[in-house]
Amino acid sequence: MRTKHFSQLVGMSALWGASFPLLRIASPALGPWVTAGARCVLAAVVLALLMLALRRRWPARRDWPALAALSLASVVLPFVLFNWAALTLPAGYSAVLNATVPLFGVMGAALTREERLTTRRLVGCAVGFMGVALLVRLGPVAVTPAVVWAALACIAAAASYGFGAVYMKRATTRHDPLTASATVHVAASMILLLPAAAAMPEAHFSTRAAIAVAVLGIVTSGFMYWVSLRLMREIPASAATSAAFMIPLFGVTWGALFLGEPVTASMLPGGVLILAAMALVTGFNPFRAAPPEP
Repeated sequence: MRTKHFSQLVGMSALWGASFPLLRIASPALGPWVTAGARCVLAAVVLALLMLALRRRWPARRDWPALAALSLASVVLPFVLFNWAALTLPAGYSAVLNATVPLFGVMGAALTREERLTTRRLVGCAVGFMGVALLVRLGPVAVTPAVVWAALACIAAAASYGFGAVYMKRATTRHDPLTASATVHVAASMILLLPAAAAMPEAHFSTRAAIAVAVLGIVTSGFMYWVSLRLMREIPASAATSAAFMIPLFGVTWGALFLGEPVTASMLPGGVLILAAMALVTGFNPFRAAPPEP
């Protein structure tokens, strides 16, 4: 992997890791639906303005249904699920559970016959789910039905991201990354319009929540989604989702620094197992020499 690609992955991890503390601020105040809807609208506006400035063309009408379905799987579902989990789980928990994205990405690639599901990867899947169970069981938050359901929501969101990455990779071969990013977020905004409008009366607006949603929409869902699709066009989808390896580090750090969330040694076993599972299913080895660049 080239240095520029690795640097972009680290940058994306830092910003996406920050999204979990931001969700802990925005979602309890505005609610999961309003937070997701506002985030997508802001991202759509930013990306549409970029398309106008760079003179990109919108996709043909026949391509919109497929991109809307991709939007539902890779944007709407994970946004709403992570927002809902943020009502209960600390940011660090959600960030670590998000590290299962590459696991589901590899499984999705195997189901679509783009990669083989080997014994090593099957073992990695089992180890990953053991890590998730340990994290929820041994972390600083008491295990309640609400915590378990929130953790399952995070895993479902990670699965949506992972499986969606396979199809998003395909979309980047047919569409310009900026065009695909903008279209996906416009479609997500339309899908979320009615649920967000219905939930609006229960939202409690505040300056703090508004700033959190603005950063989520403009930066992590606007600019960074475009950057991630540009990167996905240049590297394999499994490598692109490897940014999730570093997200727990940043998510836990930002949650501790800005929200005062507890970080305990009991979280370590589950986190280590999840990272080990990621290495098994993707073949990632930080100690292996990288091949020479062409």
